[in-house]
Amino acid sequence: MAGRLPGAAASSPLPRALLLLAALALFTLSFLSLRSLRPAVGPSLAATDESRPVLPLRTSSSVYHSPEAFAAGYAEMERSFKVYIYPDGDPKTFYQTPRKLTGKYASEGYFFQNIRESRFRTDDPEKAHLFFVPISPHKMRGKGTSYENMTVIAKDYVEGLINKYPYWNRTLGADHFFVTCHDVGVRAFEGLPFMVKNSIRVVCSPSYNVDFIPHKDIALPQVLQPFALPQGGNDVENRTILGFWAGHRNSKIRVILARVWENDTELAISNNRISRAIGELIYQKQFYRTKFCICPGGSQVNSARISDSIHYGCVPVILSDYYDLPFNDALDWRKFAVILRERDVYQLKSILKSISQEEFVSLHKSLVQVQKHFVWHSPPVPYDAFHMVMYELWLRHNVIKY
Repeated sequence: MAGRLPGAAASSPLPRALLLLAALALFTLSFLSLRSLRPAVGPSLAATDESRPVLPLRTSSSVYHSPEAFAAGYAEMERSFKVYIYPDGDPKTFYQTPRKLTGKYASEGYFFQNIRESRFRTDDPEKAHLFFVPISPHKMRGKGTSYENMTVIAKDYVEGLINKYPYWNRTLGADHFFVTCHDVGVRAFEGLPFMVKNSIRVVCSPSYNVDFIPHKDIALPQVLQPFALPQGGNDVENRTILGFWAGHRNSKIRVILARVWENDTELAISNNRISRAIGELIYQKQFYRTKFCICPGGSQVNSARISDSIHYGCVPVILSDYYDLPFNDALDWRKFAVILRERDVYQLKSILKSISQEEFVSLHKSLVQVQKHFVWHSPPVPYDAFHMVMYELWLRHNVIKY
């Protein structure tokens, strides 16, 4: 034993085991630390391949991209934002007064009404951040004006404002905006390409193929008011139908949706609206019993069915390509909706069934949180659809310099 080296004790079994445990602990700690630096799994739609999209679990409870930024920006908007409404035109015509506050194009009428009732209006153009051009294609359409005459009326009116006032020429119209929810609004402004290019368009049909410019223009929610039945929410136990859609085949995606799924036993897919003969308001009542309401684009990418789904507490499944969703600068739509590409229609059932009950409950709870943003009031109330449109306008006024 006298000849044994002093370090020989290190080769005994116990110290060697301790050394191995220490190394394992160090490796585990290093792995966890590196993993924590990886970005968290986001709520966006992912795909393992082209045919099997998967929906990761939502991990954040906020329906806003940045709750702090939204709160601060909204407060500043309420405090200081001012809009000047051009006073020209007969108040009884489409220049100033909304046609009506009902129907699927009610959003246009409500905005015209609300902007006059709100604190944002100023009669001093020198204090204005933005200028509202108050011409309503919806009302023109209601008066039976032809498409050709709409274009002439809109062109003459806007050119008259440009010639009479100095404000347009300071920014070439970049601090001006107009609002239209009717599909014919696109046609009405065809004679004013410089306005479409430069001014802020607040539209219900934000299709890129009709010169909608993201981050300049604003998607207006198409809200079918008044709602036939009360608001839904906090009622997940009643929602036993997997998915629901009933409507007209007025677009390619709707034709495919009906053809592929109308005979399915778990998806309630119907060509044309549900017949009133089988019960009063049966279409609206179906929203209360369904987990996911399918919202395919119609003649445009938008659909009033999205706002219907939100109101009745049914998680909307957006099935439209190239759709700038309303208020998406503030709202994280993937927290309260399922966003799909049109080609995903063929895997619709498997996609919806892959969403766990935990995920559905999270989506539904978030949906209830955003319902207040998709309803119009007169006079307007904080955080309603009008104030959310004004918030989107407020975000854009900061880029205007003159």
